[in-house]
Amino acid sequence: MSSHTPDIVSIPARPGQDPLDAGQIERLRQATLTILDEIGVHMPSARAREIFASHGARVGDDEVVRIPPDLVVKAMSTAPRSFVLAGREERLDLLLDGTRCYICTEGVGTKVADPVTGELRSSRKDDVALMARICDALPLLSFYWPPVSAQDHLRTAPLHECHAGLSNTLKHVRGATTVYPELAKYVVEMATVVAGSDAERRRRPPICGNICTISPLAQDGPGLECALAYAEAGLPFSFMAMPTMGSTAPATELGAIAVADAEVVSGMVLVQLASPGAPVFHSFFVSLMDPLSGGYISEVEGQAERIAVQLAHAWGVPSLGGGSMSGDATAPGWQTGVSAGIGATTVPLFGAEVCGSFALEAGSTILYPDKVIRDCEALLHAAALVGPAEFDEEDLALDVIRAVGPRGHYMAQRHTREHLRDHRLPLWLTHAGREAAAEMRRGGAAEAALEPARAAAIAEFRRLEREHHPEPLAPVVQRELDAVVAAADREAEKLG
Repeated sequence: MSSHTPDIVSIPARPGQDPLDAGQIERLRQATLTILDEIGVHMPSARAREIFASHGARVGDDEVVRIPPDLVVKAMSTAPRSFVLAGREERLDLLLDGTRCYICTEGVGTKVADPVTGELRSSRKDDVALMARICDALPLLSFYWPPVSAQDHLRTAPLHECHAGLSNTLKHVRGATTVYPELAKYVVEMATVVAGSDAERRRRPPICGNICTISPLAQDGPGLECALAYAEAGLPFSFMAMPTMGSTAPATELGAIAVADAEVVSGMVLVQLASPGAPVFHSFFVSLMDPLSGGYISEVEGQAERIAVQLAHAWGVPSLGGGSMSGDATAPGWQTGVSAGIGATTVPLFGAEVCGSFALEAGSTILYPDKVIRDCEALLHAAALVGPAEFDEEDLALDVIRAVGPRGHYMAQRHTREHLRDHRLPLWLTHAGREAAAEMRRGGAAEAALEPARAAAIAEFRRLEREHHPEPLAPVVQRELDAVVAAADREAEKLG
């Protein structure tokens, strides 16, 4: 028997004061225009270079493309400010118009940790399918970006991740990522099968994607080919830059932001030249090279995440970013709690249309399955803190205060019985959560060492794993979807 997929609970976007004033954000845009015009971006795709050249960009023998400012501005003017990411049912559709922040998981890690022992293993397609079911059950998660990768499928891993997502959740799926260019058509075909027709796929695309740039100032060749194919088919996707200060970007935050923005905008300009009006969103995350070890630090103090959102909106497109609940810790503990708490508070304040930094740790490489439960709890608490206060005159309860008077108590009051349960309790303080945590602590030595909050989150994850099974795709649709991914596997074998 299938389970009901709950309605999505989005977070009202309540942006605080912008980190940069209008003049400063325009200076950043001008820096991007200068980089694109005078320095350029490496474009290792012959088709991309031909498109740029045909529109007046300067293409060098070194495959570096320099784009005149007026061409950038003209192309970006055709990018839509808002568009829909569709669920399997219209009640689960997401409109990216800046009024709501939608939450998705983060992708795609390579390891899964046992939630109790911490033992690591490589992720598999089964993990992708399971996490899709779990996310389907959580109202705060608006769409599904596979948090781990289908490493048991090698060349076609992204296609199998998309297949597992579409088969196991009614929510929107992030699956149109970089694959071998010859395989991009199968991603489009999967979207068409689920949508029902080419026209419906364009009106309500069930898949969105992500194309990563290569810092500094380079695009990925297969990524560009996939981007052009997805744009032509009307599938939304983001260009995402991930520069590291000190190694692949200047060691200053503004310098890294300028590099990241130039990379992202160069890709958006390309697809707008090829397919004007293609739905694209803007994304970058700035990290830091550890000055002591040369290692990677994803949690960087500063304003880069807020500025990324502000820049996206200055270019007139939606943003994926704005607040992160993932971090660099390798195991649950104080560090993960700090990251989740601070990140949860920033989500509604930064004003991004999509926030996709849930469930992973260790620089977005390790999935602790119960973390998605804990992250949702943290965000619900933060949203209550920063949201608008409700003022109901009756809630002042002056009659009750008068009846109790000084030095009394409220436990015998009917008002108390009627309203005490109005307050939302965190999972581990609910009756079910306390019972589940106590049961886990009785389960064995490892479980006994868990703090109540983690024990309750793990127990809730296991409950959803047992009990939540979303409405399946229609059998004919599932067979067609299976056939598409099987055809992709056969073609992949020929690629060498």
